[in-house]
Amino acid sequence: MQPCVLLKYGEMVLRGRNRRRFYEQLQRNVRRQFRGLGDLELRPRGGALAVVAPEADRDELVRRALDVLGATLVHPAVLVERSAEAGVAAAVELLRGRPGGTFAIRARRRDKRFAVGSHELATLAGRAVQDELGLGVDLDTPDLEVFIEVDRDEIFVFTEKLRGRGGLPVGTSGRALVLLSGGIDSPVAAYRMLKRGLRCDFVHFSGRPFTGPESIYKAYAHVAQLDRFQGDSRLFVVSFGLAQRTLATAGAARLQVLAQRRLMVRVAEALARREGAAALVTGDSLGQVASQTLQNLAVVEAASGLPLLRPLLGWDKSEIVREAEELGTLEVSILPAEDCCTLFASPLAETRAEPARLDRIEGRLELDALVAELVASAELVEPRIDRTPVAA
Repeated sequence: MQPCVLLKYGEMVLRGRNRRRFYEQLQRNVRRQFRGLGDLELRPRGGALAVVAPEADRDELVRRALDVLGATLVHPAVLVERSAEAGVAAAVELLRGRPGGTFAIRARRRDKRFAVGSHELATLAGRAVQDELGLGVDLDTPDLEVFIEVDRDEIFVFTEKLRGRGGLPVGTSGRALVLLSGGIDSPVAAYRMLKRGLRCDFVHFSGRPFTGPESIYKAYAHVAQLDRFQGDSRLFVVSFGLAQRTLATAGAARLQVLAQRRLMVRVAEALARREGAAALVTGDSLGQVASQTLQNLAVVEAASGLPLLRPLLGWDKSEIVREAEELGTLEVSILPAEDCCTLFASPLAETRAEPARLDRIEGRLELDALVAELVASAELVEPRIDRTPVAA
């Protein structure tokens, strides 16, 4: 019995004539995801992909498989030769020693050329389990289940159906640049866009020289955590404090936060165009704070010539926190750090900004030169998580 992991596809199977492109991208992503686990063999099988890594630790193989975007189900499985005898023997071995008094066999003959039908194969395996292990049959609510899937060249046998992350393979929907604040929302927004097939770069606006490096450390940690879904992630860090002071001296007053956000969007757009990204992503949630009222969101969006994607727009804070906790980004997000957005900000929040007032403030600046200067000053770092298996 050869251990493997079986990835089942979700919405990719509905892609029609473009399906092959999605499958090929998924396979490239899988090879990257399992890098460092020795020789890897991929076996595409219709709506599934078998990943065979003879040298890999099973738990590590499964752990990485659960982070493959585009896979809806993950089965830790064994691969055996294409014969009824081998499938039956594998079913018995997978149940041997497991706690439980009843079982069920679920057989599926994906390749109809196989001489033994699904029902007959399940019956043969069920009798063998009863004879060798003494378990009782319960087809409705069994303690244990074994799944036998007959495919083109082999049989897959497994007992677990683990929920994958679903979505689309990263890289099938283009590129985007995520404005990463270091808070709770923006890493979740980035993950949501990764799940829709976007490959994401990241930009963080630091309040330097008026704030410390803590927010940069948090942004770095967030990108390193999200990197497990796409690999080769890039983070651009922009020192924004002096530009914020420039806006304050131009008389932004109660519009300081919105003027800063518009400038961030302009800088992010220019950086995105330079790096070949076709959209911006933010963690905005409608009505969550004063700058995220419908009027203010529209004012900020008007500063961008690229689409501004807001995947969390309809989420409430508790939903975002739950997702951040599941992702593993919440622990970093709640660490203390000075927020650059509060620098020079008025204690009186503007909830319905007038575009003309912001235009007048920006008209007092050499805006194009300021944007170009900030883009040119962006520092590139490439956070990574070292996923090389550690020898026992």
